[in-house]
Amino acid sequence: MDWKPRAAALADAVVHPASRWHQPLADVPRHLFVPNWWGYRPGSGWTLSGGAAEPGRWADAVYADRTLVTRVGPLHADHATEADHPEGAPTSSSTLPSLVVTMYRHAMITDGTDVLCVTGTGYGTALLSRRIGDRRVTSIDIDPHLVDTARGRLDLIGARPLVRVADITGPLPGTFDRIVSTVGLPGVPPHWLSSLRGGGRLVTNLAATGLVITADKTSDGGARGCVTWEPAGFMATRTGRDYPAPAGTRHAWTDDADDVTTGRHPVVPVARTWELLTCLALAAPGVQHSYSEDRDGVRTAVMVHPDGSWARATGCRGKRPTVHQSGPRRLWDTLDAIRHDWLSDGSLPVYGATVTIDPDATLHLTRGTWRTTIPAAASPTGPNTGVGNDTVHIAT
Repeated sequence: MDWKPRAAALADAVVHPASRWHQPLADVPRHLFVPNWWGYRPGSGWTLSGGAAEPGRWADAVYADRTLVTRVGPLHADHATEADHPEGAPTSSSTLPSLVVTMYRHAMITDGTDVLCVTGTGYGTALLSRRIGDRRVTSIDIDPHLVDTARGRLDLIGARPLVRVADITGPLPGTFDRIVSTVGLPGVPPHWLSSLRGGGRLVTNLAATGLVITADKTSDGGARGCVTWEPAGFMATRTGRDYPAPAGTRHAWTDDADDVTTGRHPVVPVARTWELLTCLALAAPGVQHSYSEDRDGVRTAVMVHPDGSWARATGCRGKRPTVHQSGPRRLWDTLDAIRHDWLSDGSLPVYGATVTIDPDATLHLTRGTWRTTIPAAASPTGPNTGVGNDTVHIAT
């Protein structure tokens, strides 16, 4: 493959030519890190795509600014055949290059900083190694296959950072000036604060939300920063080969409803609306979403929570929907309250919020009179109690 012109074009599309990230983007052959991937095709589900079988499509895909799913459930594209059509949620991917670089920019990485990142396919690790040098980069992943494969592919391009198997919510292999997570976390792991050097910066996404937080370590052992104005979402961190089965069930909403009412606001695809998705995830962690629209324009949105709560809203665009709800909480009422605040104030308070992290890793978000507290992310040996403690699988 004549990849260099394609990589140069990708670099031009992602950053300004004067950016220090331009050369790494132009120098790293992304196709080596993504030889196979999963594409979703209506009617066929997840379908394998690979370089050897479709070289032109392969080149177009890997040198586009797009995310490529490399694993669905426990099945990695490297181990699959064309006959495989796995079911479930994506569990690993090569994140779109512009978002990887955006996360690194939020970290304010400079020459001489030691950085911890997440391995995945190894492409983001390769960019970082090209930018600041191998010896400054430590890359970890929970998946031994991903670590071994990424290490070999990094070696092919002469990049030899420290790549290890480790859980990003547990003890980290060293101390660092920057910690950058390109997976969604339920909160800030306490080990991050002990591994972050004085004045160091952490950057992460809160699982099941569009929130990216940045925070600089403070003298008391905590950290302080902000929620970025740019929304972004990543796959939630996991401790095994696949996400655990949701505690709730998508089929609960077929039961008889305790309440049948008329909603205040029209049906929208919540999972595609960053602010609504985020605020609902903060108010009711663990909600699962689905949405559909039929040929007549009738929209149906379903929300299911692991505690047994569910809501189903049906209505045409712009019209107040019929809402069925049941369980310990009224999920659609919670969503309607969030939307009412949005319309009343012209915005929701989550983006641009101040971030304060206590020395025990408890996370506080505040903006004006709005505030919320998120417990520290649990280590692999303890229970998760923060945002996203029940893995959210978004179906659209």
